[in-house]
Amino acid sequence: MPERSYWLDLFTPQTWQEFKKAGSSVSGFRESRWSSVQKIQRGDYLLCYLTGVSRWVGILEVTSAKPFKDDQPIWKNEIFPCRINVKPLVQLEIETAVPVKDLKDVLSAFKTAKADANSLAWTGRFRGSPTKWSRADGEAVVNAILAAEKNPIRRSVDPNKLKYRPKAIEAKIGLVTIPEPEPVFSNDSGTQSEAEKEPTAHTEVQALLLQLGGEMGFDVWVAKNDRSRSFNGLKFAELPRMKSTLPLQFDDATNRTIELIDVLWLQGNAIIAAFEIESTTSIYSGLLRMADLIAMQPNLNIPLYLVAPDERRDKVMNEVNRPTFGRLNPPLSEVCSYISFSALRNQLKQVQGFVKYLKPDFLEELAENCVLSD
Repeated sequence: MPERSYWLDLFTPQTWQEFKKAGSSVSGFRESRWSSVQKIQRGDYLLCYLTGVSRWVGILEVTSAKPFKDDQPIWKNEIFPCRINVKPLVQLEIETAVPVKDLKDVLSAFKTAKADANSLAWTGRFRGSPTKWSRADGEAVVNAILAAEKNPIRRSVDPNKLKYRPKAIEAKIGLVTIPEPEPVFSNDSGTQSEAEKEPTAHTEVQALLLQLGGEMGFDVWVAKNDRSRSFNGLKFAELPRMKSTLPLQFDDATNRTIELIDVLWLQGNAIIAAFEIESTTSIYSGLLRMADLIAMQPNLNIPLYLVAPDERRDKVMNEVNRPTFGRLNPPLSEVCSYISFSALRNQLKQVQGFVKYLKPDFLEELAENCVLSD
């Protein structure tokens, strides 16, 4: 009989509860981990580790003859399609689970990282699963979990650490999260005021760019959270040349970032121009989306435009040139240009009647380079 192997199996507090609710009989992993999952054999042990609270919570024995793929719902926020059948040998409560640092003197993750008790270098061994662990490390974890089952010690858990954590998505730079847009609230009740329900400057400029792109012969895209908006009776979702899906030419993380950009002009599978419109008190949402895009796709050659009111021109320039964005490769200031609301409106008045003959580079006449000179 082959020697048993030990594998790290990561859970969040939420996915652990969902696993137990589904019968504790199937453990799942991301599609990108399929090659590793295929190496797991019947009789191997999965060492269940809770991220966020950093505790060992259980031992699962693999009962599958071989791994399989299935998309039947078990977990609420992810599929984890690469699956294996298991039976629980030990399932601890979160309050009695074993803190990982209780094992800092025996686990190689702490020794090889040459980490002191306060270092986070050891966390590199806990960033993906399944990951095969050495026999010595595996047995140390198993012994600690069995001891905790026999002599449980209750330790309180910060409730905030048990809350839902954003879904992590595989990108070229590693696991990332894509923040969803947040609603803008301005009154004490937490609801939008009547004034905010009226068409805003943001919606107006969004409509202008969508109509302009369509009249120039491009397909257009509006941020997925804005598809229900309308301006002057025109529903965005019903505009000519409005695309209902984006070309899937990037990884999932990049696509999910792109689909939240305010306006895109498209030609076939190519993005001709991307626009973020910033008219509220903060300009960070658009800047961060642009920065995420550059970080994940540094070779992306798409004109990026920040469109904002004239009075916010200096604010845009200062924020684009923050040191954080300057460390990107290329720096955000080198790939983003600024277009003022007034310049866009004035130009559109001048080109009425021959919009269909315009080329995208006409935007360069309106746009201002964001690179600061000495």
